[in-house]
Amino acid sequence: MGPITLFDKSFLQSLNLDESVWFDNFFYSVICPIFYVETLADLEKAVRQGRTQEQEVGYIADKSPEFHRNHCSYHRSLCLGNMMGYPVPMNGQIPVSGGRAVESDEGEKGLVFELSDEAQALSRWQDGKFLELERKFAIVWRRSLENLDLLAAASIIRAMGIDEKTCKTLDQAKQIAEEVISSWLPTDIVKLASIFLGISPAQERLILDAWVRAGNTPFPVYAPYAAHVLSVEVFFRIALGSNLISTQRLSNRTDIAYLFYLPFCMIFISSDKLHRNCAPLFLRKDQEFVWGEDLKSDLRRLNEHYSTLPKEEKEKGIMDFASEPPKEGKYLVSSLWDRHLPRWRNIKSGIPKMTPEAEKKLVEQIKRQSDSRRSLPLDEINEADADFMTIKHKVRRRKGSWWQVPKDLKVSDEE
Repeated sequence: MGPITLFDKSFLQSLNLDESVWFDNFFYSVICPIFYVETLADLEKAVRQGRTQEQEVGYIADKSPEFHRNHCSYHRSLCLGNMMGYPVPMNGQIPVSGGRAVESDEGEKGLVFELSDEAQALSRWQDGKFLELERKFAIVWRRSLENLDLLAAASIIRAMGIDEKTCKTLDQAKQIAEEVISSWLPTDIVKLASIFLGISPAQERLILDAWVRAGNTPFPVYAPYAAHVLSVEVFFRIALGSNLISTQRLSNRTDIAYLFYLPFCMIFISSDKLHRNCAPLFLRKDQEFVWGEDLKSDLRRLNEHYSTLPKEEKEKGIMDFASEPPKEGKYLVSSLWDRHLPRWRNIKSGIPKMTPEAEKKLVEQIKRQSDSRRSLPLDEINEADADFMTIKHKVRRRKGSWWQVPKDLKVSDEE
């Protein structure tokens, strides 16, 4: 499992199927809601000749990570909770929802995450199956983009005295946005949040009450994640008004939303120029932006590298012979591991071999824990205190040219 990595649709779309296997193998992906929105919206988008919209979405879904990934919670829900006083991780952890707290027959307490709705949707899309609700969503989303008036948003900013003369760089736009978020009164900040996040008047009052109880500290201190999201929103509008971001490319509105999820990764990978220009402004010092075309090229080289292995070795599954990137040779993937997982070269490589009896015992234990029927209140246990945590994935045995699991793995064992 590699560095925690956020990616956008443009990057995944650029990969071929084999390259996507290696991306999944060497990175732990943050799959954010914006990726699903963008992908599903392609059901109403003009596609290249010879393909249907369903096939286009299916191709993207086919390349989506299966092994090493988690589905991130929606930024609006996270912001609302954060403004109510609940913490949101800002250090590269992925906030997830949908888990259930259980207690096993042996008295162990843990968290079980079933196969998420998003993962089930990707599996359907791979087969060209779409719910009617999903098709309707694609229509509504495309229409909303067509009706989006970025020029009007830019005009509002210019009316406030911010234009290309007063704000000449994206760095300046970021600085102005941070000053707004840090200096405005609580009532003004909450009103701003209601505009960008659709917060109701009742929720506004609850937020202000919670903020008062916390001592009316500066907003970035009180609700750092919500402050991050609002900073991105304000920055985007300032950049529009200053002609630093085009008002003609409507998809910029969707693309900028990927930046809401930057706190939950170590690396952000994209082949989008807007991301290349803007994302580094919002990254922590221990984070990194990687240009998608550079990583795609490296994944192609890795695919060629492993393709020289004997057939018998390949049939063991990539997790057996490629649990980590090559230690020899100049690979971008290896250098990213060096920067974000600096101790990996000193750890013994490979997956420890288990006896058949030990494997059977482990599988039985996992099933027993994940099938626990005794539910507990979610607030009774957290990840740090859990005796176990089970996250269910659906993984294809073979993807592209590669066995992801051993060729001779029995279906009963795989489940």
